[in-house]
Amino acid sequence: MKNQIYLFTAITALTGGLLATGCSHKPAQQNPPPPTVTVAPVEQKEIVEWSGFTGHTEPVESVEIRPRTSGYIQEVRFQSGQLVKKGDVLFVIDPRWNQAIYDQRQAEYEQAKDENDRTAKLLANNAISTEEAEARRIKSEVAKAVLDSARLDLEFTEVRAPIDGRVSRALLTTGNYVSGNAGSASLLTTVVSVNPVYVYADIDEDTLLKFNELVDAKKLGTTDGGKIPVELELADESDFPHKGYIESFDNQLDPNTGSILLRAVFANDDDRIVPGLFARIRIPLSELHPALLVDERAIGTDQANKFVLTLTASNTVQYQAVELGPLVDGKRIVRSGLVAGEKIVVNGLSHVRPGMPVTPEVEMADGKPIKIAKR
Repeated sequence: MKNQIYLFTAITALTGGLLATGCSHKPAQQNPPPPTVTVAPVEQKEIVEWSGFTGHTEPVESVEIRPRTSGYIQEVRFQSGQLVKKGDVLFVIDPRWNQAIYDQRQAEYEQAKDENDRTAKLLANNAISTEEAEARRIKSEVAKAVLDSARLDLEFTEVRAPIDGRVSRALLTTGNYVSGNAGSASLLTTVVSVNPVYVYADIDEDTLLKFNELVDAKKLGTTDGGKIPVELELADESDFPHKGYIESFDNQLDPNTGSILLRAVFANDDDRIVPGLFARIRIPLSELHPALLVDERAIGTDQANKFVLTLTASNTVQYQAVELGPLVDGKRIVRSGLVAGEKIVVNGLSHVRPGMPVTPEVEMADGKPIKIAKR
């Protein structure tokens, strides 16, 4: 009987342990779902490759305004920074002294002219000699020349704009004496043209050689006027909105910098390009050709190598080394490593590794992703 009790107790303990063990069993953990990434196809497009440089803007024409006659400034007829037209009066120099001299020269000329007009009649009547007649003619011509000079001095009391453009501030104002003597004439203000404008940039030797090779082979596109196009953006702009053309290169390279000066011309109808600004320009360095383009976000760096992650048929990602070219319209040219239409990861690159399964979403033209069903 006692042995039966011990056996029952042992069986009960063993059964309780087995039940407890069975109750504490947990189901196996499930793997997390594959990370979601955005993919886009490799684009193929006809493009022209450009090379960018830093330049600065300058006016096509710049004129220092100096008087051609001396006197006191009587009036300033412009506001600083004003747009002026050729021939507009900018300064008035007190004309009274010049007017008095002109009136005197006018009277002297009229007297000499009257004497010369009577010469022919007097000479016919032998009232004067031939020598005296010749002296009267010369005197009349000299008086006319002196009168013309006085007329110019009087006209020069109105200092006019020699070109269309934007005028600076008045460096000398009403009441100041100005000199009109050649070589020491007073600087009154400056006027610069505003449309078009020049842009200057230093181009390196390698770029120049490649550019000249393309020009000689007639492989570069031209504008309607037969000029080679060039594009510009200011510091607060993007996508090079200003279109111009290459006007000229300098006649020699600077041996100290290994560069040559390029001059381009840009229209400035909206007066946005101010002389003296720093700007970015780009010039074409290839003919129109098909190229593969990828989003800059898709490119990763592995030490010194560039790579992308491509999407496989089983929705896993695969490492692919690529050789890159320059940026064109916000996308990077791919020289080798990809084919047109191949899907690559453009968003979520940092969350995945080669060989990992992913949940891909295709990025559409409007930037919205659409999920891809697993194949």
